[in-house]
Amino acid sequence: MEIYLQTQNWIEKAKPFIAVLFLQFGYAIMDVLSKAALNRGMSNYVFVVYRHAVAFIVITPFALYFDRKIRPKMTISIFIKIVLLSLLEPVIDQNLYFLGMKYTTATFAAAMSNMLPAITFILASIVRLEKIKIKSMRSQAKVLGTIATVSGAMVMTLMKGPILFETFGDHSQSYHSSGTSAHHTILGSVLITIGCFSWACFVILQAITLETYPAALSLSSWICLFGAIEGAALALVMERNNPSVWSIKWDMRLLSAIYTGIFCSGLGYYLQGVVMKTRGPVFVTTFNPFCMVIVAIMGYFLLAEQMFLGRVIGAFIICLGLYLVVWGKSKDYNNPSNAISEEHVLPAKQNVGENCTHAVITVQ
Repeated sequence: MEIYLQTQNWIEKAKPFIAVLFLQFGYAIMDVLSKAALNRGMSNYVFVVYRHAVAFIVITPFALYFDRKIRPKMTISIFIKIVLLSLLEPVIDQNLYFLGMKYTTATFAAAMSNMLPAITFILASIVRLEKIKIKSMRSQAKVLGTIATVSGAMVMTLMKGPILFETFGDHSQSYHSSGTSAHHTILGSVLITIGCFSWACFVILQAITLETYPAALSLSSWICLFGAIEGAALALVMERNNPSVWSIKWDMRLLSAIYTGIFCSGLGYYLQGVVMKTRGPVFVTTFNPFCMVIVAIMGYFLLAEQMFLGRVIGAFIICLGLYLVVWGKSKDYNNPSNAISEEHVLPAKQNVGENCTHAVITVQ
């Protein structure tokens, strides 16, 4: 019986990790499929609309059934938050991300998105979803990790270096063999960075919204619906002189829209919300390096993307910084007694134990 209880406890603790790893694997496939679709001339504005239309159609029946007993009444405050959520991630972030990917590569875009945990950590600290004690070792690890993550992204942007490996496949579609300039690389990195900031705002606002609207499936459905509507309005403006971009055939573009809609928008928003209820917004964003590694491997073999030394060095720095943040964040979920002993706050005051205990409870 004791072994059974221990196994059940281990499974419960492992669920958030399994969920975020599943998300990162899904995002990695999304990056490769999306890059292939964009290479074939698909408009990123239209792609975002189709993606969220598919997500809304698929997830809404599940939301209507499973959330029927827990769905709270819609209020003006919740409605405004949903509209803002659908603007931040489905419209702003995804369009900027895919535009940045057009100018760079799938691997580069996935690596640049590793700034997301650092930006999320900063924003969460500002809105007091994350606490910082500068004399605490775990807080120092979070701050140093944040600085290292941003520095690694800058290295990836500005440093190229020699080619490490020759590519496979058709080089005519490779980003570096297509004559893309350094100016486009910088522009792409700027677009992706702004998109990451918007994505971080989305994660923070989603965590806040779930406190008053805990029906995660219904929230995901609303976000996809308004994301498709707002995205369509933007696409009609940006592609007003090119109506042919709305046509879609049974090819990579349709496959990308269906896959990303179901797994990365509908299911992705839901799993992200469920994990945030117990682990917070920073935890959700700390596993991006797994996406980068998967995309780098798939992009190298499937998209003929070249591997440069500067990109590898920058990616290594990003991973190092990110896992400093992960290490510091993981201490937030220790027992209070353990957390107190690991805080390493200067023991000058007699009430230090009381203060540390209060800090741990506040973070959790």
